[in-house]
Amino acid sequence: MSENSHDRIGTLVEALPYIQRFAGKTLVIKYGGAAMDKADLSDRFAQDVVMLKACGIDPVIVHGGGPMINQLLSRLGVKSEFIQGHRVTGDEEMAAVEMVLGGDVNKRIVAQIARKGGKAVGISGRDGSLARATRYKIEKKTPNGTEYVDLGRVGTVEAGGVNVQVLNVLKAGGFIPVIAPVAFDDEGNSLNINADTMAGAIAAALQAEKLLLLTDTPGVMQNGETLTRLTPADVLRLKAEGVIAGGMVPKTDCAVAAVEAGVQAAHIIDGRVPHALLLEIFTDSGVGTMIIP
Repeated sequence: MSENSHDRIGTLVEALPYIQRFAGKTLVIKYGGAAMDKADLSDRFAQDVVMLKACGIDPVIVHGGGPMINQLLSRLGVKSEFIQGHRVTGDEEMAAVEMVLGGDVNKRIVAQIARKGGKAVGISGRDGSLARATRYKIEKKTPNGTEYVDLGRVGTVEAGGVNVQVLNVLKAGGFIPVIAPVAFDDEGNSLNINADTMAGAIAAALQAEKLLLLTDTPGVMQNGETLTRLTPADVLRLKAEGVIAGGMVPKTDCAVAAVEAGVQAAHIIDGRVPHALLLEIFTDSGVGTMIIP
């Protein structure tokens, strides 16, 4: 037997206890960034998801699609405006969000999974009353005190606002749910939800074993090294020290909220690494930062 074959057998043996441990468990995966935009990485992501299902694990996917929304709005002559990383969403922008996320992007992911032999169903937070939300306003400090910036039709999932019945039916039928981050308010209006936030809320409602956030960074970094294991207290300290800053703040906040709501572990992983999902779940070393209670 070749040395390469020995390595492959060793990888399978390393994965076995993880497969046994997570069989029958639910993993919620936020899918976006380079892992979605690059054809080779998106192809491998679909393979990973089908592999997880074949191992008896139930993946639930929540996807983004910001660059695709920007492209459509540009073609329509609508200028995109962002405040602190949040898209200001008027009626025109909301129509584009639903068209892109609930239509093109969602169904493309479903088709990719089907090509790899999996069964997926694409839905949004509006389907089956999956996610109820309220409008979200950004708190902004000013010399005169605090003001709240209206982002339009941008929302945050309400506490207790996730109805997991439709997801449980899909999982029981052997289907992989693929969810566009659009929810509804009390009046039935669509609201645009941050995909990380949506994934965290769904993971908490499902009491998932893991929440995995695919990013375009190796995880939480300090002095050029990835911090592989953190607690909520560690995250609070690192934010105060300025180690966690910028776009990593909402991701770690989302991860901490999920863990504090009962999710066993949240992972911030590098989606630019081929088969990042399998490496994080089935190997000892992983490819990112894990946040645990």
